[in-house]
Amino acid sequence: MLRNKRRFSSCFLGLALLTISASPLLADYGLKSGTPELKHAGPLAFGPDGVLLIGDSLSASVFAIETVERPSTSAEGEINIAGINKKIAAMVGASAEDTLINDMAVNPLSGTIYLSVSRGRGPDAIPLIFRVDQKGNVEEFPLENVAFAQAKFENAPDNGRDRRGNNPRLSAITDIQFDSGKVIVAGLSNEEFASKLRVFDFPFSGQDSSTSIEVYHGAHGKMETHSPVRTFITYENTVLAAYTCTPLVTIPVDDLKGDKIMGKTVAELGNRNQPLDMIIYKKGDQDYLLLSNSARGVMKMKISKQDLDSVDAIKSHVSGGGTAGLEYETMTEFTDVVQLDKLGAEHAVMLIASSDNTLDLKTVALP
Repeated sequence: MLRNKRRFSSCFLGLALLTISASPLLADYGLKSGTPELKHAGPLAFGPDGVLLIGDSLSASVFAIETVERPSTSAEGEINIAGINKKIAAMVGASAEDTLINDMAVNPLSGTIYLSVSRGRGPDAIPLIFRVDQKGNVEEFPLENVAFAQAKFENAPDNGRDRRGNNPRLSAITDIQFDSGKVIVAGLSNEEFASKLRVFDFPFSGQDSSTSIEVYHGAHGKMETHSPVRTFITYENTVLAAYTCTPLVTIPVDDLKGDKIMGKTVAELGNRNQPLDMIIYKKGDQDYLLLSNSARGVMKMKISKQDLDSVDAIKSHVSGGGTAGLEYETMTEFTDVVQLDKLGAEHAVMLIASSDNTLDLKTVALP
């Protein structure tokens, strides 16, 4: 698909993004120079030294790409861009309706905001990566002649349509995190127990483990193995994962060795809702989880490893759209947040939707 792709970054080479220089650690990460054959720009995360991780469900791959950014001492500036999706659409010569922002992640090394974008819809959509520097300048991040590595997996769902008209292949990768030398990938497989957490050593070695995850879904009142993790984060050697309708589940990272395991449902956050994104941050001595949702706003929850370990697992039906387990508060000052990530120690950056198909990028103080 890349050979058909027009390049849009030539007009923006003068933008004042971070000073670029070759990383001396590229050889340590097994990266090679070339052009990654990216078919879909999906979930984003960052590995060590500003290495960008991109989930590509269509090619059943995770790409690691060197961003060549230096550490910045001003990685927490205020960035506010109204209609960033329309701005990107104008840059690539497409309509806002056909320019989809799939994910957002902040490079913790530099404070640069990265966006995964699809130009167009369906199998012919062109994958793009854009980035926003600390001055609010927007440019495409070119994918030709970069240092990269690719990790593939073999048990992705078929590329087609299910009974609801959705393409299950697009859920082969639903989220990515880097934790202690490992790339953890959530999504679906083509196996009977479809919900998976895959673990790749980084640098990629060609080996991965694929663990089936079973959870008790409080709102549905039953065990489930086919629903994918929608968004997750790692915390104290634990995967903290959120599913649609909305169980919150803990899974020890050390248990992700293959076969099938049972997650612990520590909260039921309400039905008819899809979790969208989450971060963990610290204020004083207290850790907090901030979780954005499609129908239930942004939730703030105090967390600790002790609380996650000691809370009773939810094992019975939570009816009527009710909640149970760990408590939370709804942050009414934040509405229609579709993506969020930390921007330094005291701020978050959010993508906020409005009714006219506009996405605004805003910096907010962490609550």
